[in-house]
Amino acid sequence: MTYIPPQFRVSDEPTLYEFMRTHDFATIVSNSPDGFVTSHVPVLVRPSGASVAIVGHMARANHHWRLMDGAAAALAIFHGPHGYISPTWYAAAPAVPTWNYGVVHAHGRPRVVEDETFVRGMLAELVQRYEGDRPGGWSTERLPADYFDGMLRGIVAFEMPVAKLEGKFKLGQNRSIEDRRRTIAALEREGVPEAAALAEFMRRRSGV
Repeated sequence: MTYIPPQFRVSDEPTLYEFMRTHDFATIVSNSPDGFVTSHVPVLVRPSGASVAIVGHMARANHHWRLMDGAAAALAIFHGPHGYISPTWYAAAPAVPTWNYGVVHAHGRPRVVEDETFVRGMLAELVQRYEGDRPGGWSTERLPADYFDGMLRGIVAFEMPVAKLEGKFKLGQNRSIEDRRRTIAALEREGVPEAAALAEFMRRRSGV
């Protein structure tokens, strides 16, 4: 269970799905007899019935996939924009520093998928996701068949239907509108991409 004060909780599933698809380099955490096992992987967030499924792959040499038997619980963490917030940016005082961020926790029971058609389709979709519309964009079709087959043998695909979602967007909702406006302006003045991304996220979520 994630600690989420009511003002920071986000329960709207379409909003959470959009966040997951936008920030789709996920941290996958599973429990094992030797402790927690963690992998960081780009994933797809696909419709699955009334919910979604998280689809991805990892190296066969990474034994994390052996925990994905469809019965063992796992957690996928999606991190969004985040950054330090200085109390000097607020109109109201006294105040202390804090950290603003967006995160979604997806719970489920992942399973390994060995079906070659599934694996090839997943890889093609992932490549297209990141290659986009680049001129002369790369695709798996550029690879010699024997080379691609060898690479396929070196990975393991997984699918995790999402059973529970927890969203936490901590963006200064406990502060006044004036303080939030000042925070957004200060982040934009920082002149770094991370701060600009957080400022834009705050503006879209708070409407200030």
